[in-house]
Amino acid sequence: MSTYLRLRAVPAPALRNSPAWLERLFASDAATVRHQPGQCPEEVLDECRLDQERIYTGAPPAGPPERPQAQVVLGGRPVFRTDRQMPPLLVLTAAQARRVAEFLEQTDFDALWDSARDGLLPRYGGATAESETSRAFATTHQELREFYAHTAAYGNAVVKCRSKA
Repeated sequence: MSTYLRLRAVPAPALRNSPAWLERLFASDAATVRHQPGQCPEEVLDECRLDQERIYTGAPPAGPPERPQAQVVLGGRPVFRTDRQMPPLLVLTAAQARRVAEFLEQTDFDALWDSARDGLLPRYGGATAESETSRAFATTHQELREFYAHTAAYGNAVVKCRSKA
């Protein structure tokens, strides 16, 4: 079973603090949501990219502080689900999403990679796989950069959901 992280942009005035409402945002198939005109943009990160958090924080994904770089992947205010066995949903306000977008726009991926590479490479095949591993993380970085830039341009909030598939 794989773990996925889904990020959804939500118009700030429409955002609800209801776990049931937030869960419904993720009820449809990700591919379907992505391609429907007029829908909020969505980004889906696969299992290995949950380690993307290490690129931004330099530490394992766990309880990031309130800094833009710590909010990129797993940061946000937790909203506990109706099923308490499920991981909480995470919410970034429009202002927080804007700060994350600014951080990503101003950040040099190569500098981030240099500070995180020693902790990541052993998990992804070591030094012989560095080029491929770095490229995969750089691609996800670019996808996140585009997602947050688009989200900030529309003044949207972000809701995040970790799920098993």
